[in-house]
Amino acid sequence: MGATVISNEHALDGGPGPLGATYGKMMMWFFILSDALTFSGFLAAYGFSRFKFIETWPIADEVFNHFPFAHGVDAPMYYVALMTFILIFSSVTMVLAVDAGHHMKKNKVAVYMALTIVGGFIFLGSQAWEWKNFIKGEFGAVETSGGSILQFVKKGEDGNYERVKLADFAAVLPEDRTQHSRNNGVWFMDEATIPSHSANEIIQGFKAHENILVRVETIDPTTKKKVVLSREESIKRLADTKYVVEGANLVRNEYGSKLFANFFFFITGFHGFHVFTGVLINIIIFFNVLLGTYEKRKSYEMVEKVGLYWHFVDLVWVFVFTFFYLV
Repeated sequence: MGATVISNEHALDGGPGPLGATYGKMMMWFFILSDALTFSGFLAAYGFSRFKFIETWPIADEVFNHFPFAHGVDAPMYYVALMTFILIFSSVTMVLAVDAGHHMKKNKVAVYMALTIVGGFIFLGSQAWEWKNFIKGEFGAVETSGGSILQFVKKGEDGNYERVKLADFAAVLPEDRTQHSRNNGVWFMDEATIPSHSANEIIQGFKAHENILVRVETIDPTTKKKVVLSREESIKRLADTKYVVEGANLVRNEYGSKLFANFFFFITGFHGFHVFTGVLINIIIFFNVLLGTYEKRKSYEMVEKVGLYWHFVDLVWVFVFTFFYLV
């Protein structure tokens, strides 16, 4: 009788699994599938919310129009497009690292892994810069007692309406404003940072500048632009001002619907955490490559497995980019 041979290969040993794939790769695919479902749920929730508030949803070209070292220049989507290009290019360098591993070329694997790590760091830095601008804001707005956001515009030389900063027209009045801290606040709670101007200063300054009008959140379906009110309507709506809003946070948002800011922080932050995790794993793999760990194993499969994760992160960003910035 022939002896029966029982394989004792463990999942951590990279033994063969279904369809000829190692168990390590299979587990990575299972993780990617579960994570893809998570992101799908978040993006679906974003889509439903946007559809429900489609008439008051912020216009992406007006929100993400900054570019580093180009202050005051209207560059809609330019920097976001650059971020996307850098992240996708890092996927190319990861593919080259995996291919070099298949050919057992240690030095090339190290070089391409290093380029992938640099691309990841640039993307994370760019995302942090985008967050900073989003949180800080540029023009400011006011919120009415009903929760509507009112922005300020004036006609430019080309006949189109352009945004006006609060500081450009707000009056300076002798008002005493105190920011509550834990020692003097209600229920020992810290108050949010006090805006640069009070509601009364905005109203009085607006009345003194007849060329400025109020723009509401509602989008005109014909022009695809926010509706601008007449001077009389502007004064009437402005009388209901309750808060001065500068930038965006989880409570108020100068760009429009509060849900937009909530989804932006959560989804892009969740994706950014994935990119950060991927960069850390890439660094560990990179040092293992330099130490010759995979050369001794005669296999660079770990590079391939982390490559799957990195490609997944890049693919998710394509969907996030489409939902938030393009659609």
